[in-house]
Parts: sequence; structure tokens; C-alpha cells
Amino acid sequence: MRVVFLAPAYPPEMIQYTRGLAEVGAEVYGVGDQPQSSLPAQVKQHLHDYLQVPRIMDEDDVIARVTAWLRGRNIDRVLANWEVLVQLAARLRERFGVPGMTPDVVRGFRDKELMKERLRTAGLRVPRSRRASTEAAVRAAVEEIGYPIILKPIAGAGSADTYCIRDAAGLEETLPKLRSVPEVSCEEYVEGEEFTFDTVCIAGKPAYENICQYLPKPIEARSLEWVSPIVITVRDMYQARLQPGIELGRKVLTALQMGDGFTHMEWFLTPRGEAIFGEIGCRPGGAHLVDQMNYTSDIDLFREWARVVCWNKFEAPVERKYNTAIIFKRAQGHGRITRIEGLGDWLREARQWAVEERLLRPGTQRRNWKQTLLSDGHLMVRHPDWDEAKRLSFAAATGIRLYAG
Repeated sequence: MRVVFLAPAYPPEMIQYTRGLAEVGAEVYGVGDQPQSSLPAQVKQHLHDYLQVPRIMDEDDVIARVTAWLRGRNIDRVLANWEVLVQLAARLRERFGVPGMTPDVVRGFRDKELMKERLRTAGLRVPRSRRASTEAAVRAAVEEIGYPIILKPIAGAGSADTYCIRDAAGLEETLPKLRSVPEVSCEEYVEGEEFTFDTVCIAGKPAYENICQYLPKPIEARSLEWVSPIVITVRDMYQARLQPGIELGRKVLTALQMGDGFTHMEWFLTPRGEAIFGEIGCRPGGAHLVDQMNYTSDIDLFREWARVVCWNKFEAPVERKYNTAIIFKRAQGHGRITRIEGLGDWLREARQWAVEERLLRPGTQRRNWKQTLLSDGHLMVRHPDWDEAKRLSFAAATGIRLYAG
């Protein structure tokens, strides 16, 4: 099994997928724009060969270079788990005639308006929306849909460049911030709780499913610096209250012709109990979400994903043992981290339920919280009881403080 894997070392979690592929017996042919000499040792040991390209996002150039590099060698799969490269992987599959989702199918997971158009055609509930490439078109969409409204990139990910606009003044303030975005989706704001529906699929059917709850909703966490965003996997995901979201998610996979691999979907549960689609990607969620799922079931989804895409098998147990929460922390102030307060008390309270603590240490430069959900580090805690997992999460969110200056 010869597998071309795009960007095997970046973002950093791709290192684990590279490992997974090698562990299930694949010869991994990495393609990236990092020099081979700078690849981490834990990546190099799992690569059979590596091609450095000047610009990994220059699709035509990468296709030409990979074609020349692989001349005389047969390959079996072309894969990517980074959102910005899934379309390139599809084009390479088409070029080499290997199994996997086509460029048109993948486009339905990348283009947020096409995505919603296909789901509307399938009779699924999606937010009212319009695409816009000019400020005039945005204003026309707002006039039609009304306030509040969400503006976000057509092919974005991770809530980057995403804004909730509540009035005309907010629109005028936001439009200049979107001038670098070629095309935006203007979307109805949905009131309600926000959840994920994550899967590892074989031929579009989930072999593993997961639901997380966002606390608060990402659009709010992205606009308030003082918030410590929390994401919690739901151990009892098949409870009646969440069943509409699971049914919606499975229908979305069918309507968009999902193939093999990870999906990450976001959806809303309204106060009336209606599930409304948000968006979906044919790749894993970022910001350590796969780590959370691993802690939830005590499995290795990096390896199981590889087994699925290579051999169409999923062998890990799917029992859900814990509610697993990740808490992202943001320092108060600017510059370098100067001190951390409350961490020791929280770790003593959480005891064995705390599974990760990766806060930036004093002396480290603060990260730009607008550009990364990872912010200034995270903590992870799990517990079999939902209320206790949530209590420990909020204790970390409110009781641990980082300062910068």
C-alpha cells in the first residue's frame, strides 16, 4: 500500500496521522514545502520518501512536480487531513486514477454555499444564506436575510474571519476587515446551542461517531478575549435530546457523498429541539479534537483513520467511557507570560481526571488569540459523569489565570 500524504508534518497533528499510516503497513510518500532536513525525527522515521515543493498550496505546480517525482511508480492512495489541501488531494487522485472522493465531491465540503445548496436539494434544514464577492452583494444579502447575520469565508475553517453582525453600524465596521477575503458566505444567525458531529467513515457510513458541545459558541469565543473556550465530548451522545443532530449528520454524509475518512460537522440545537446544519469538512477537527476523542474512548484514532483509508477496516472499540473537555486559556495583558495563578489548586482538585496540561510557561511570548484557538495553551480533563466534567472545566476556565506584560 503506497500512500501519498500531503503535509506530513504541518499542522503538527499531521505527524500523528503519518505515524498511523506507517503503523498499519503503508509506505508513506510525504509531500510538503518544508525542507526534508527540518522535518521532525518522529516524521522522518515513518516516511518512505519525501518531496519538497516550493509552495504546497500552488495546486498546478504541486501536481506537475508530484507527477514527475512518481514517474514509474504506482501509488494506491492520495490523502490530506489539512483543510486547505483536501481539494489538491482530490485532484491528484483524479490525475493518478486512484480510489477516493473526486474533486467535485470534495468541493461540496469546501465551498460553504455549494455545500448548503446540495443539502437544501436533499431536503435538509440549513441556514438561509447567500454568497457575495463585493460589499454591494453583502449589503444586498443582509437586506434579504436580516440581522443578526454571520459573515464568513466561503472556504474558511476554524471560525477565522468569521463575524456576527447585529446592526448596520456593525456591518460598516466589519466590511473593511473582509477585503482580503475573495468571497464570503452571508448566513442566517441561528439561536441555540452549538455541537459537533464527528465521524470516521467507511464508504460514507460512520465506523466511529462523536459529539462535542461548544461552551460558548465559537462565534462568541472568537469575539471575547476574556473567555476561556471549552469544548466537551459528550459520553452519552445517543441521548434523545441529541438524536436529531445525529440523524441530520448521517443524512448530510449521504447527501454530500462522503467516502472514507474523517469528517467534522457543526450543528445547532434550537430551543425548540430542532437540529440545524452549520457546516462540514471532509477532514478531522483541529485544536486537539482527535486527542479528545481518543481520551473519550481510550483508543488511537490516528491509527484507526489510517486503517480505514488504507484497508477499509476499523478495529478499535467504540465504547464511550468519558466526557472529555479541553479548556483553552488566554493570558491577560500583552507581551510575554509573567505568571500563572490557580493551576496547582485546580490540578489538586481534578486529581486523576486531569489528562493534559500544556499552558505556556513564564517567559514565553503570548500567542495572537485572534489567529489561533490554541491561544496560550490548554488543559484537558475527563470524567465519566457529565456534570462533574463540566464543573471541572468551568473551574479551570474561571480559576486559572495567566498574566502577560
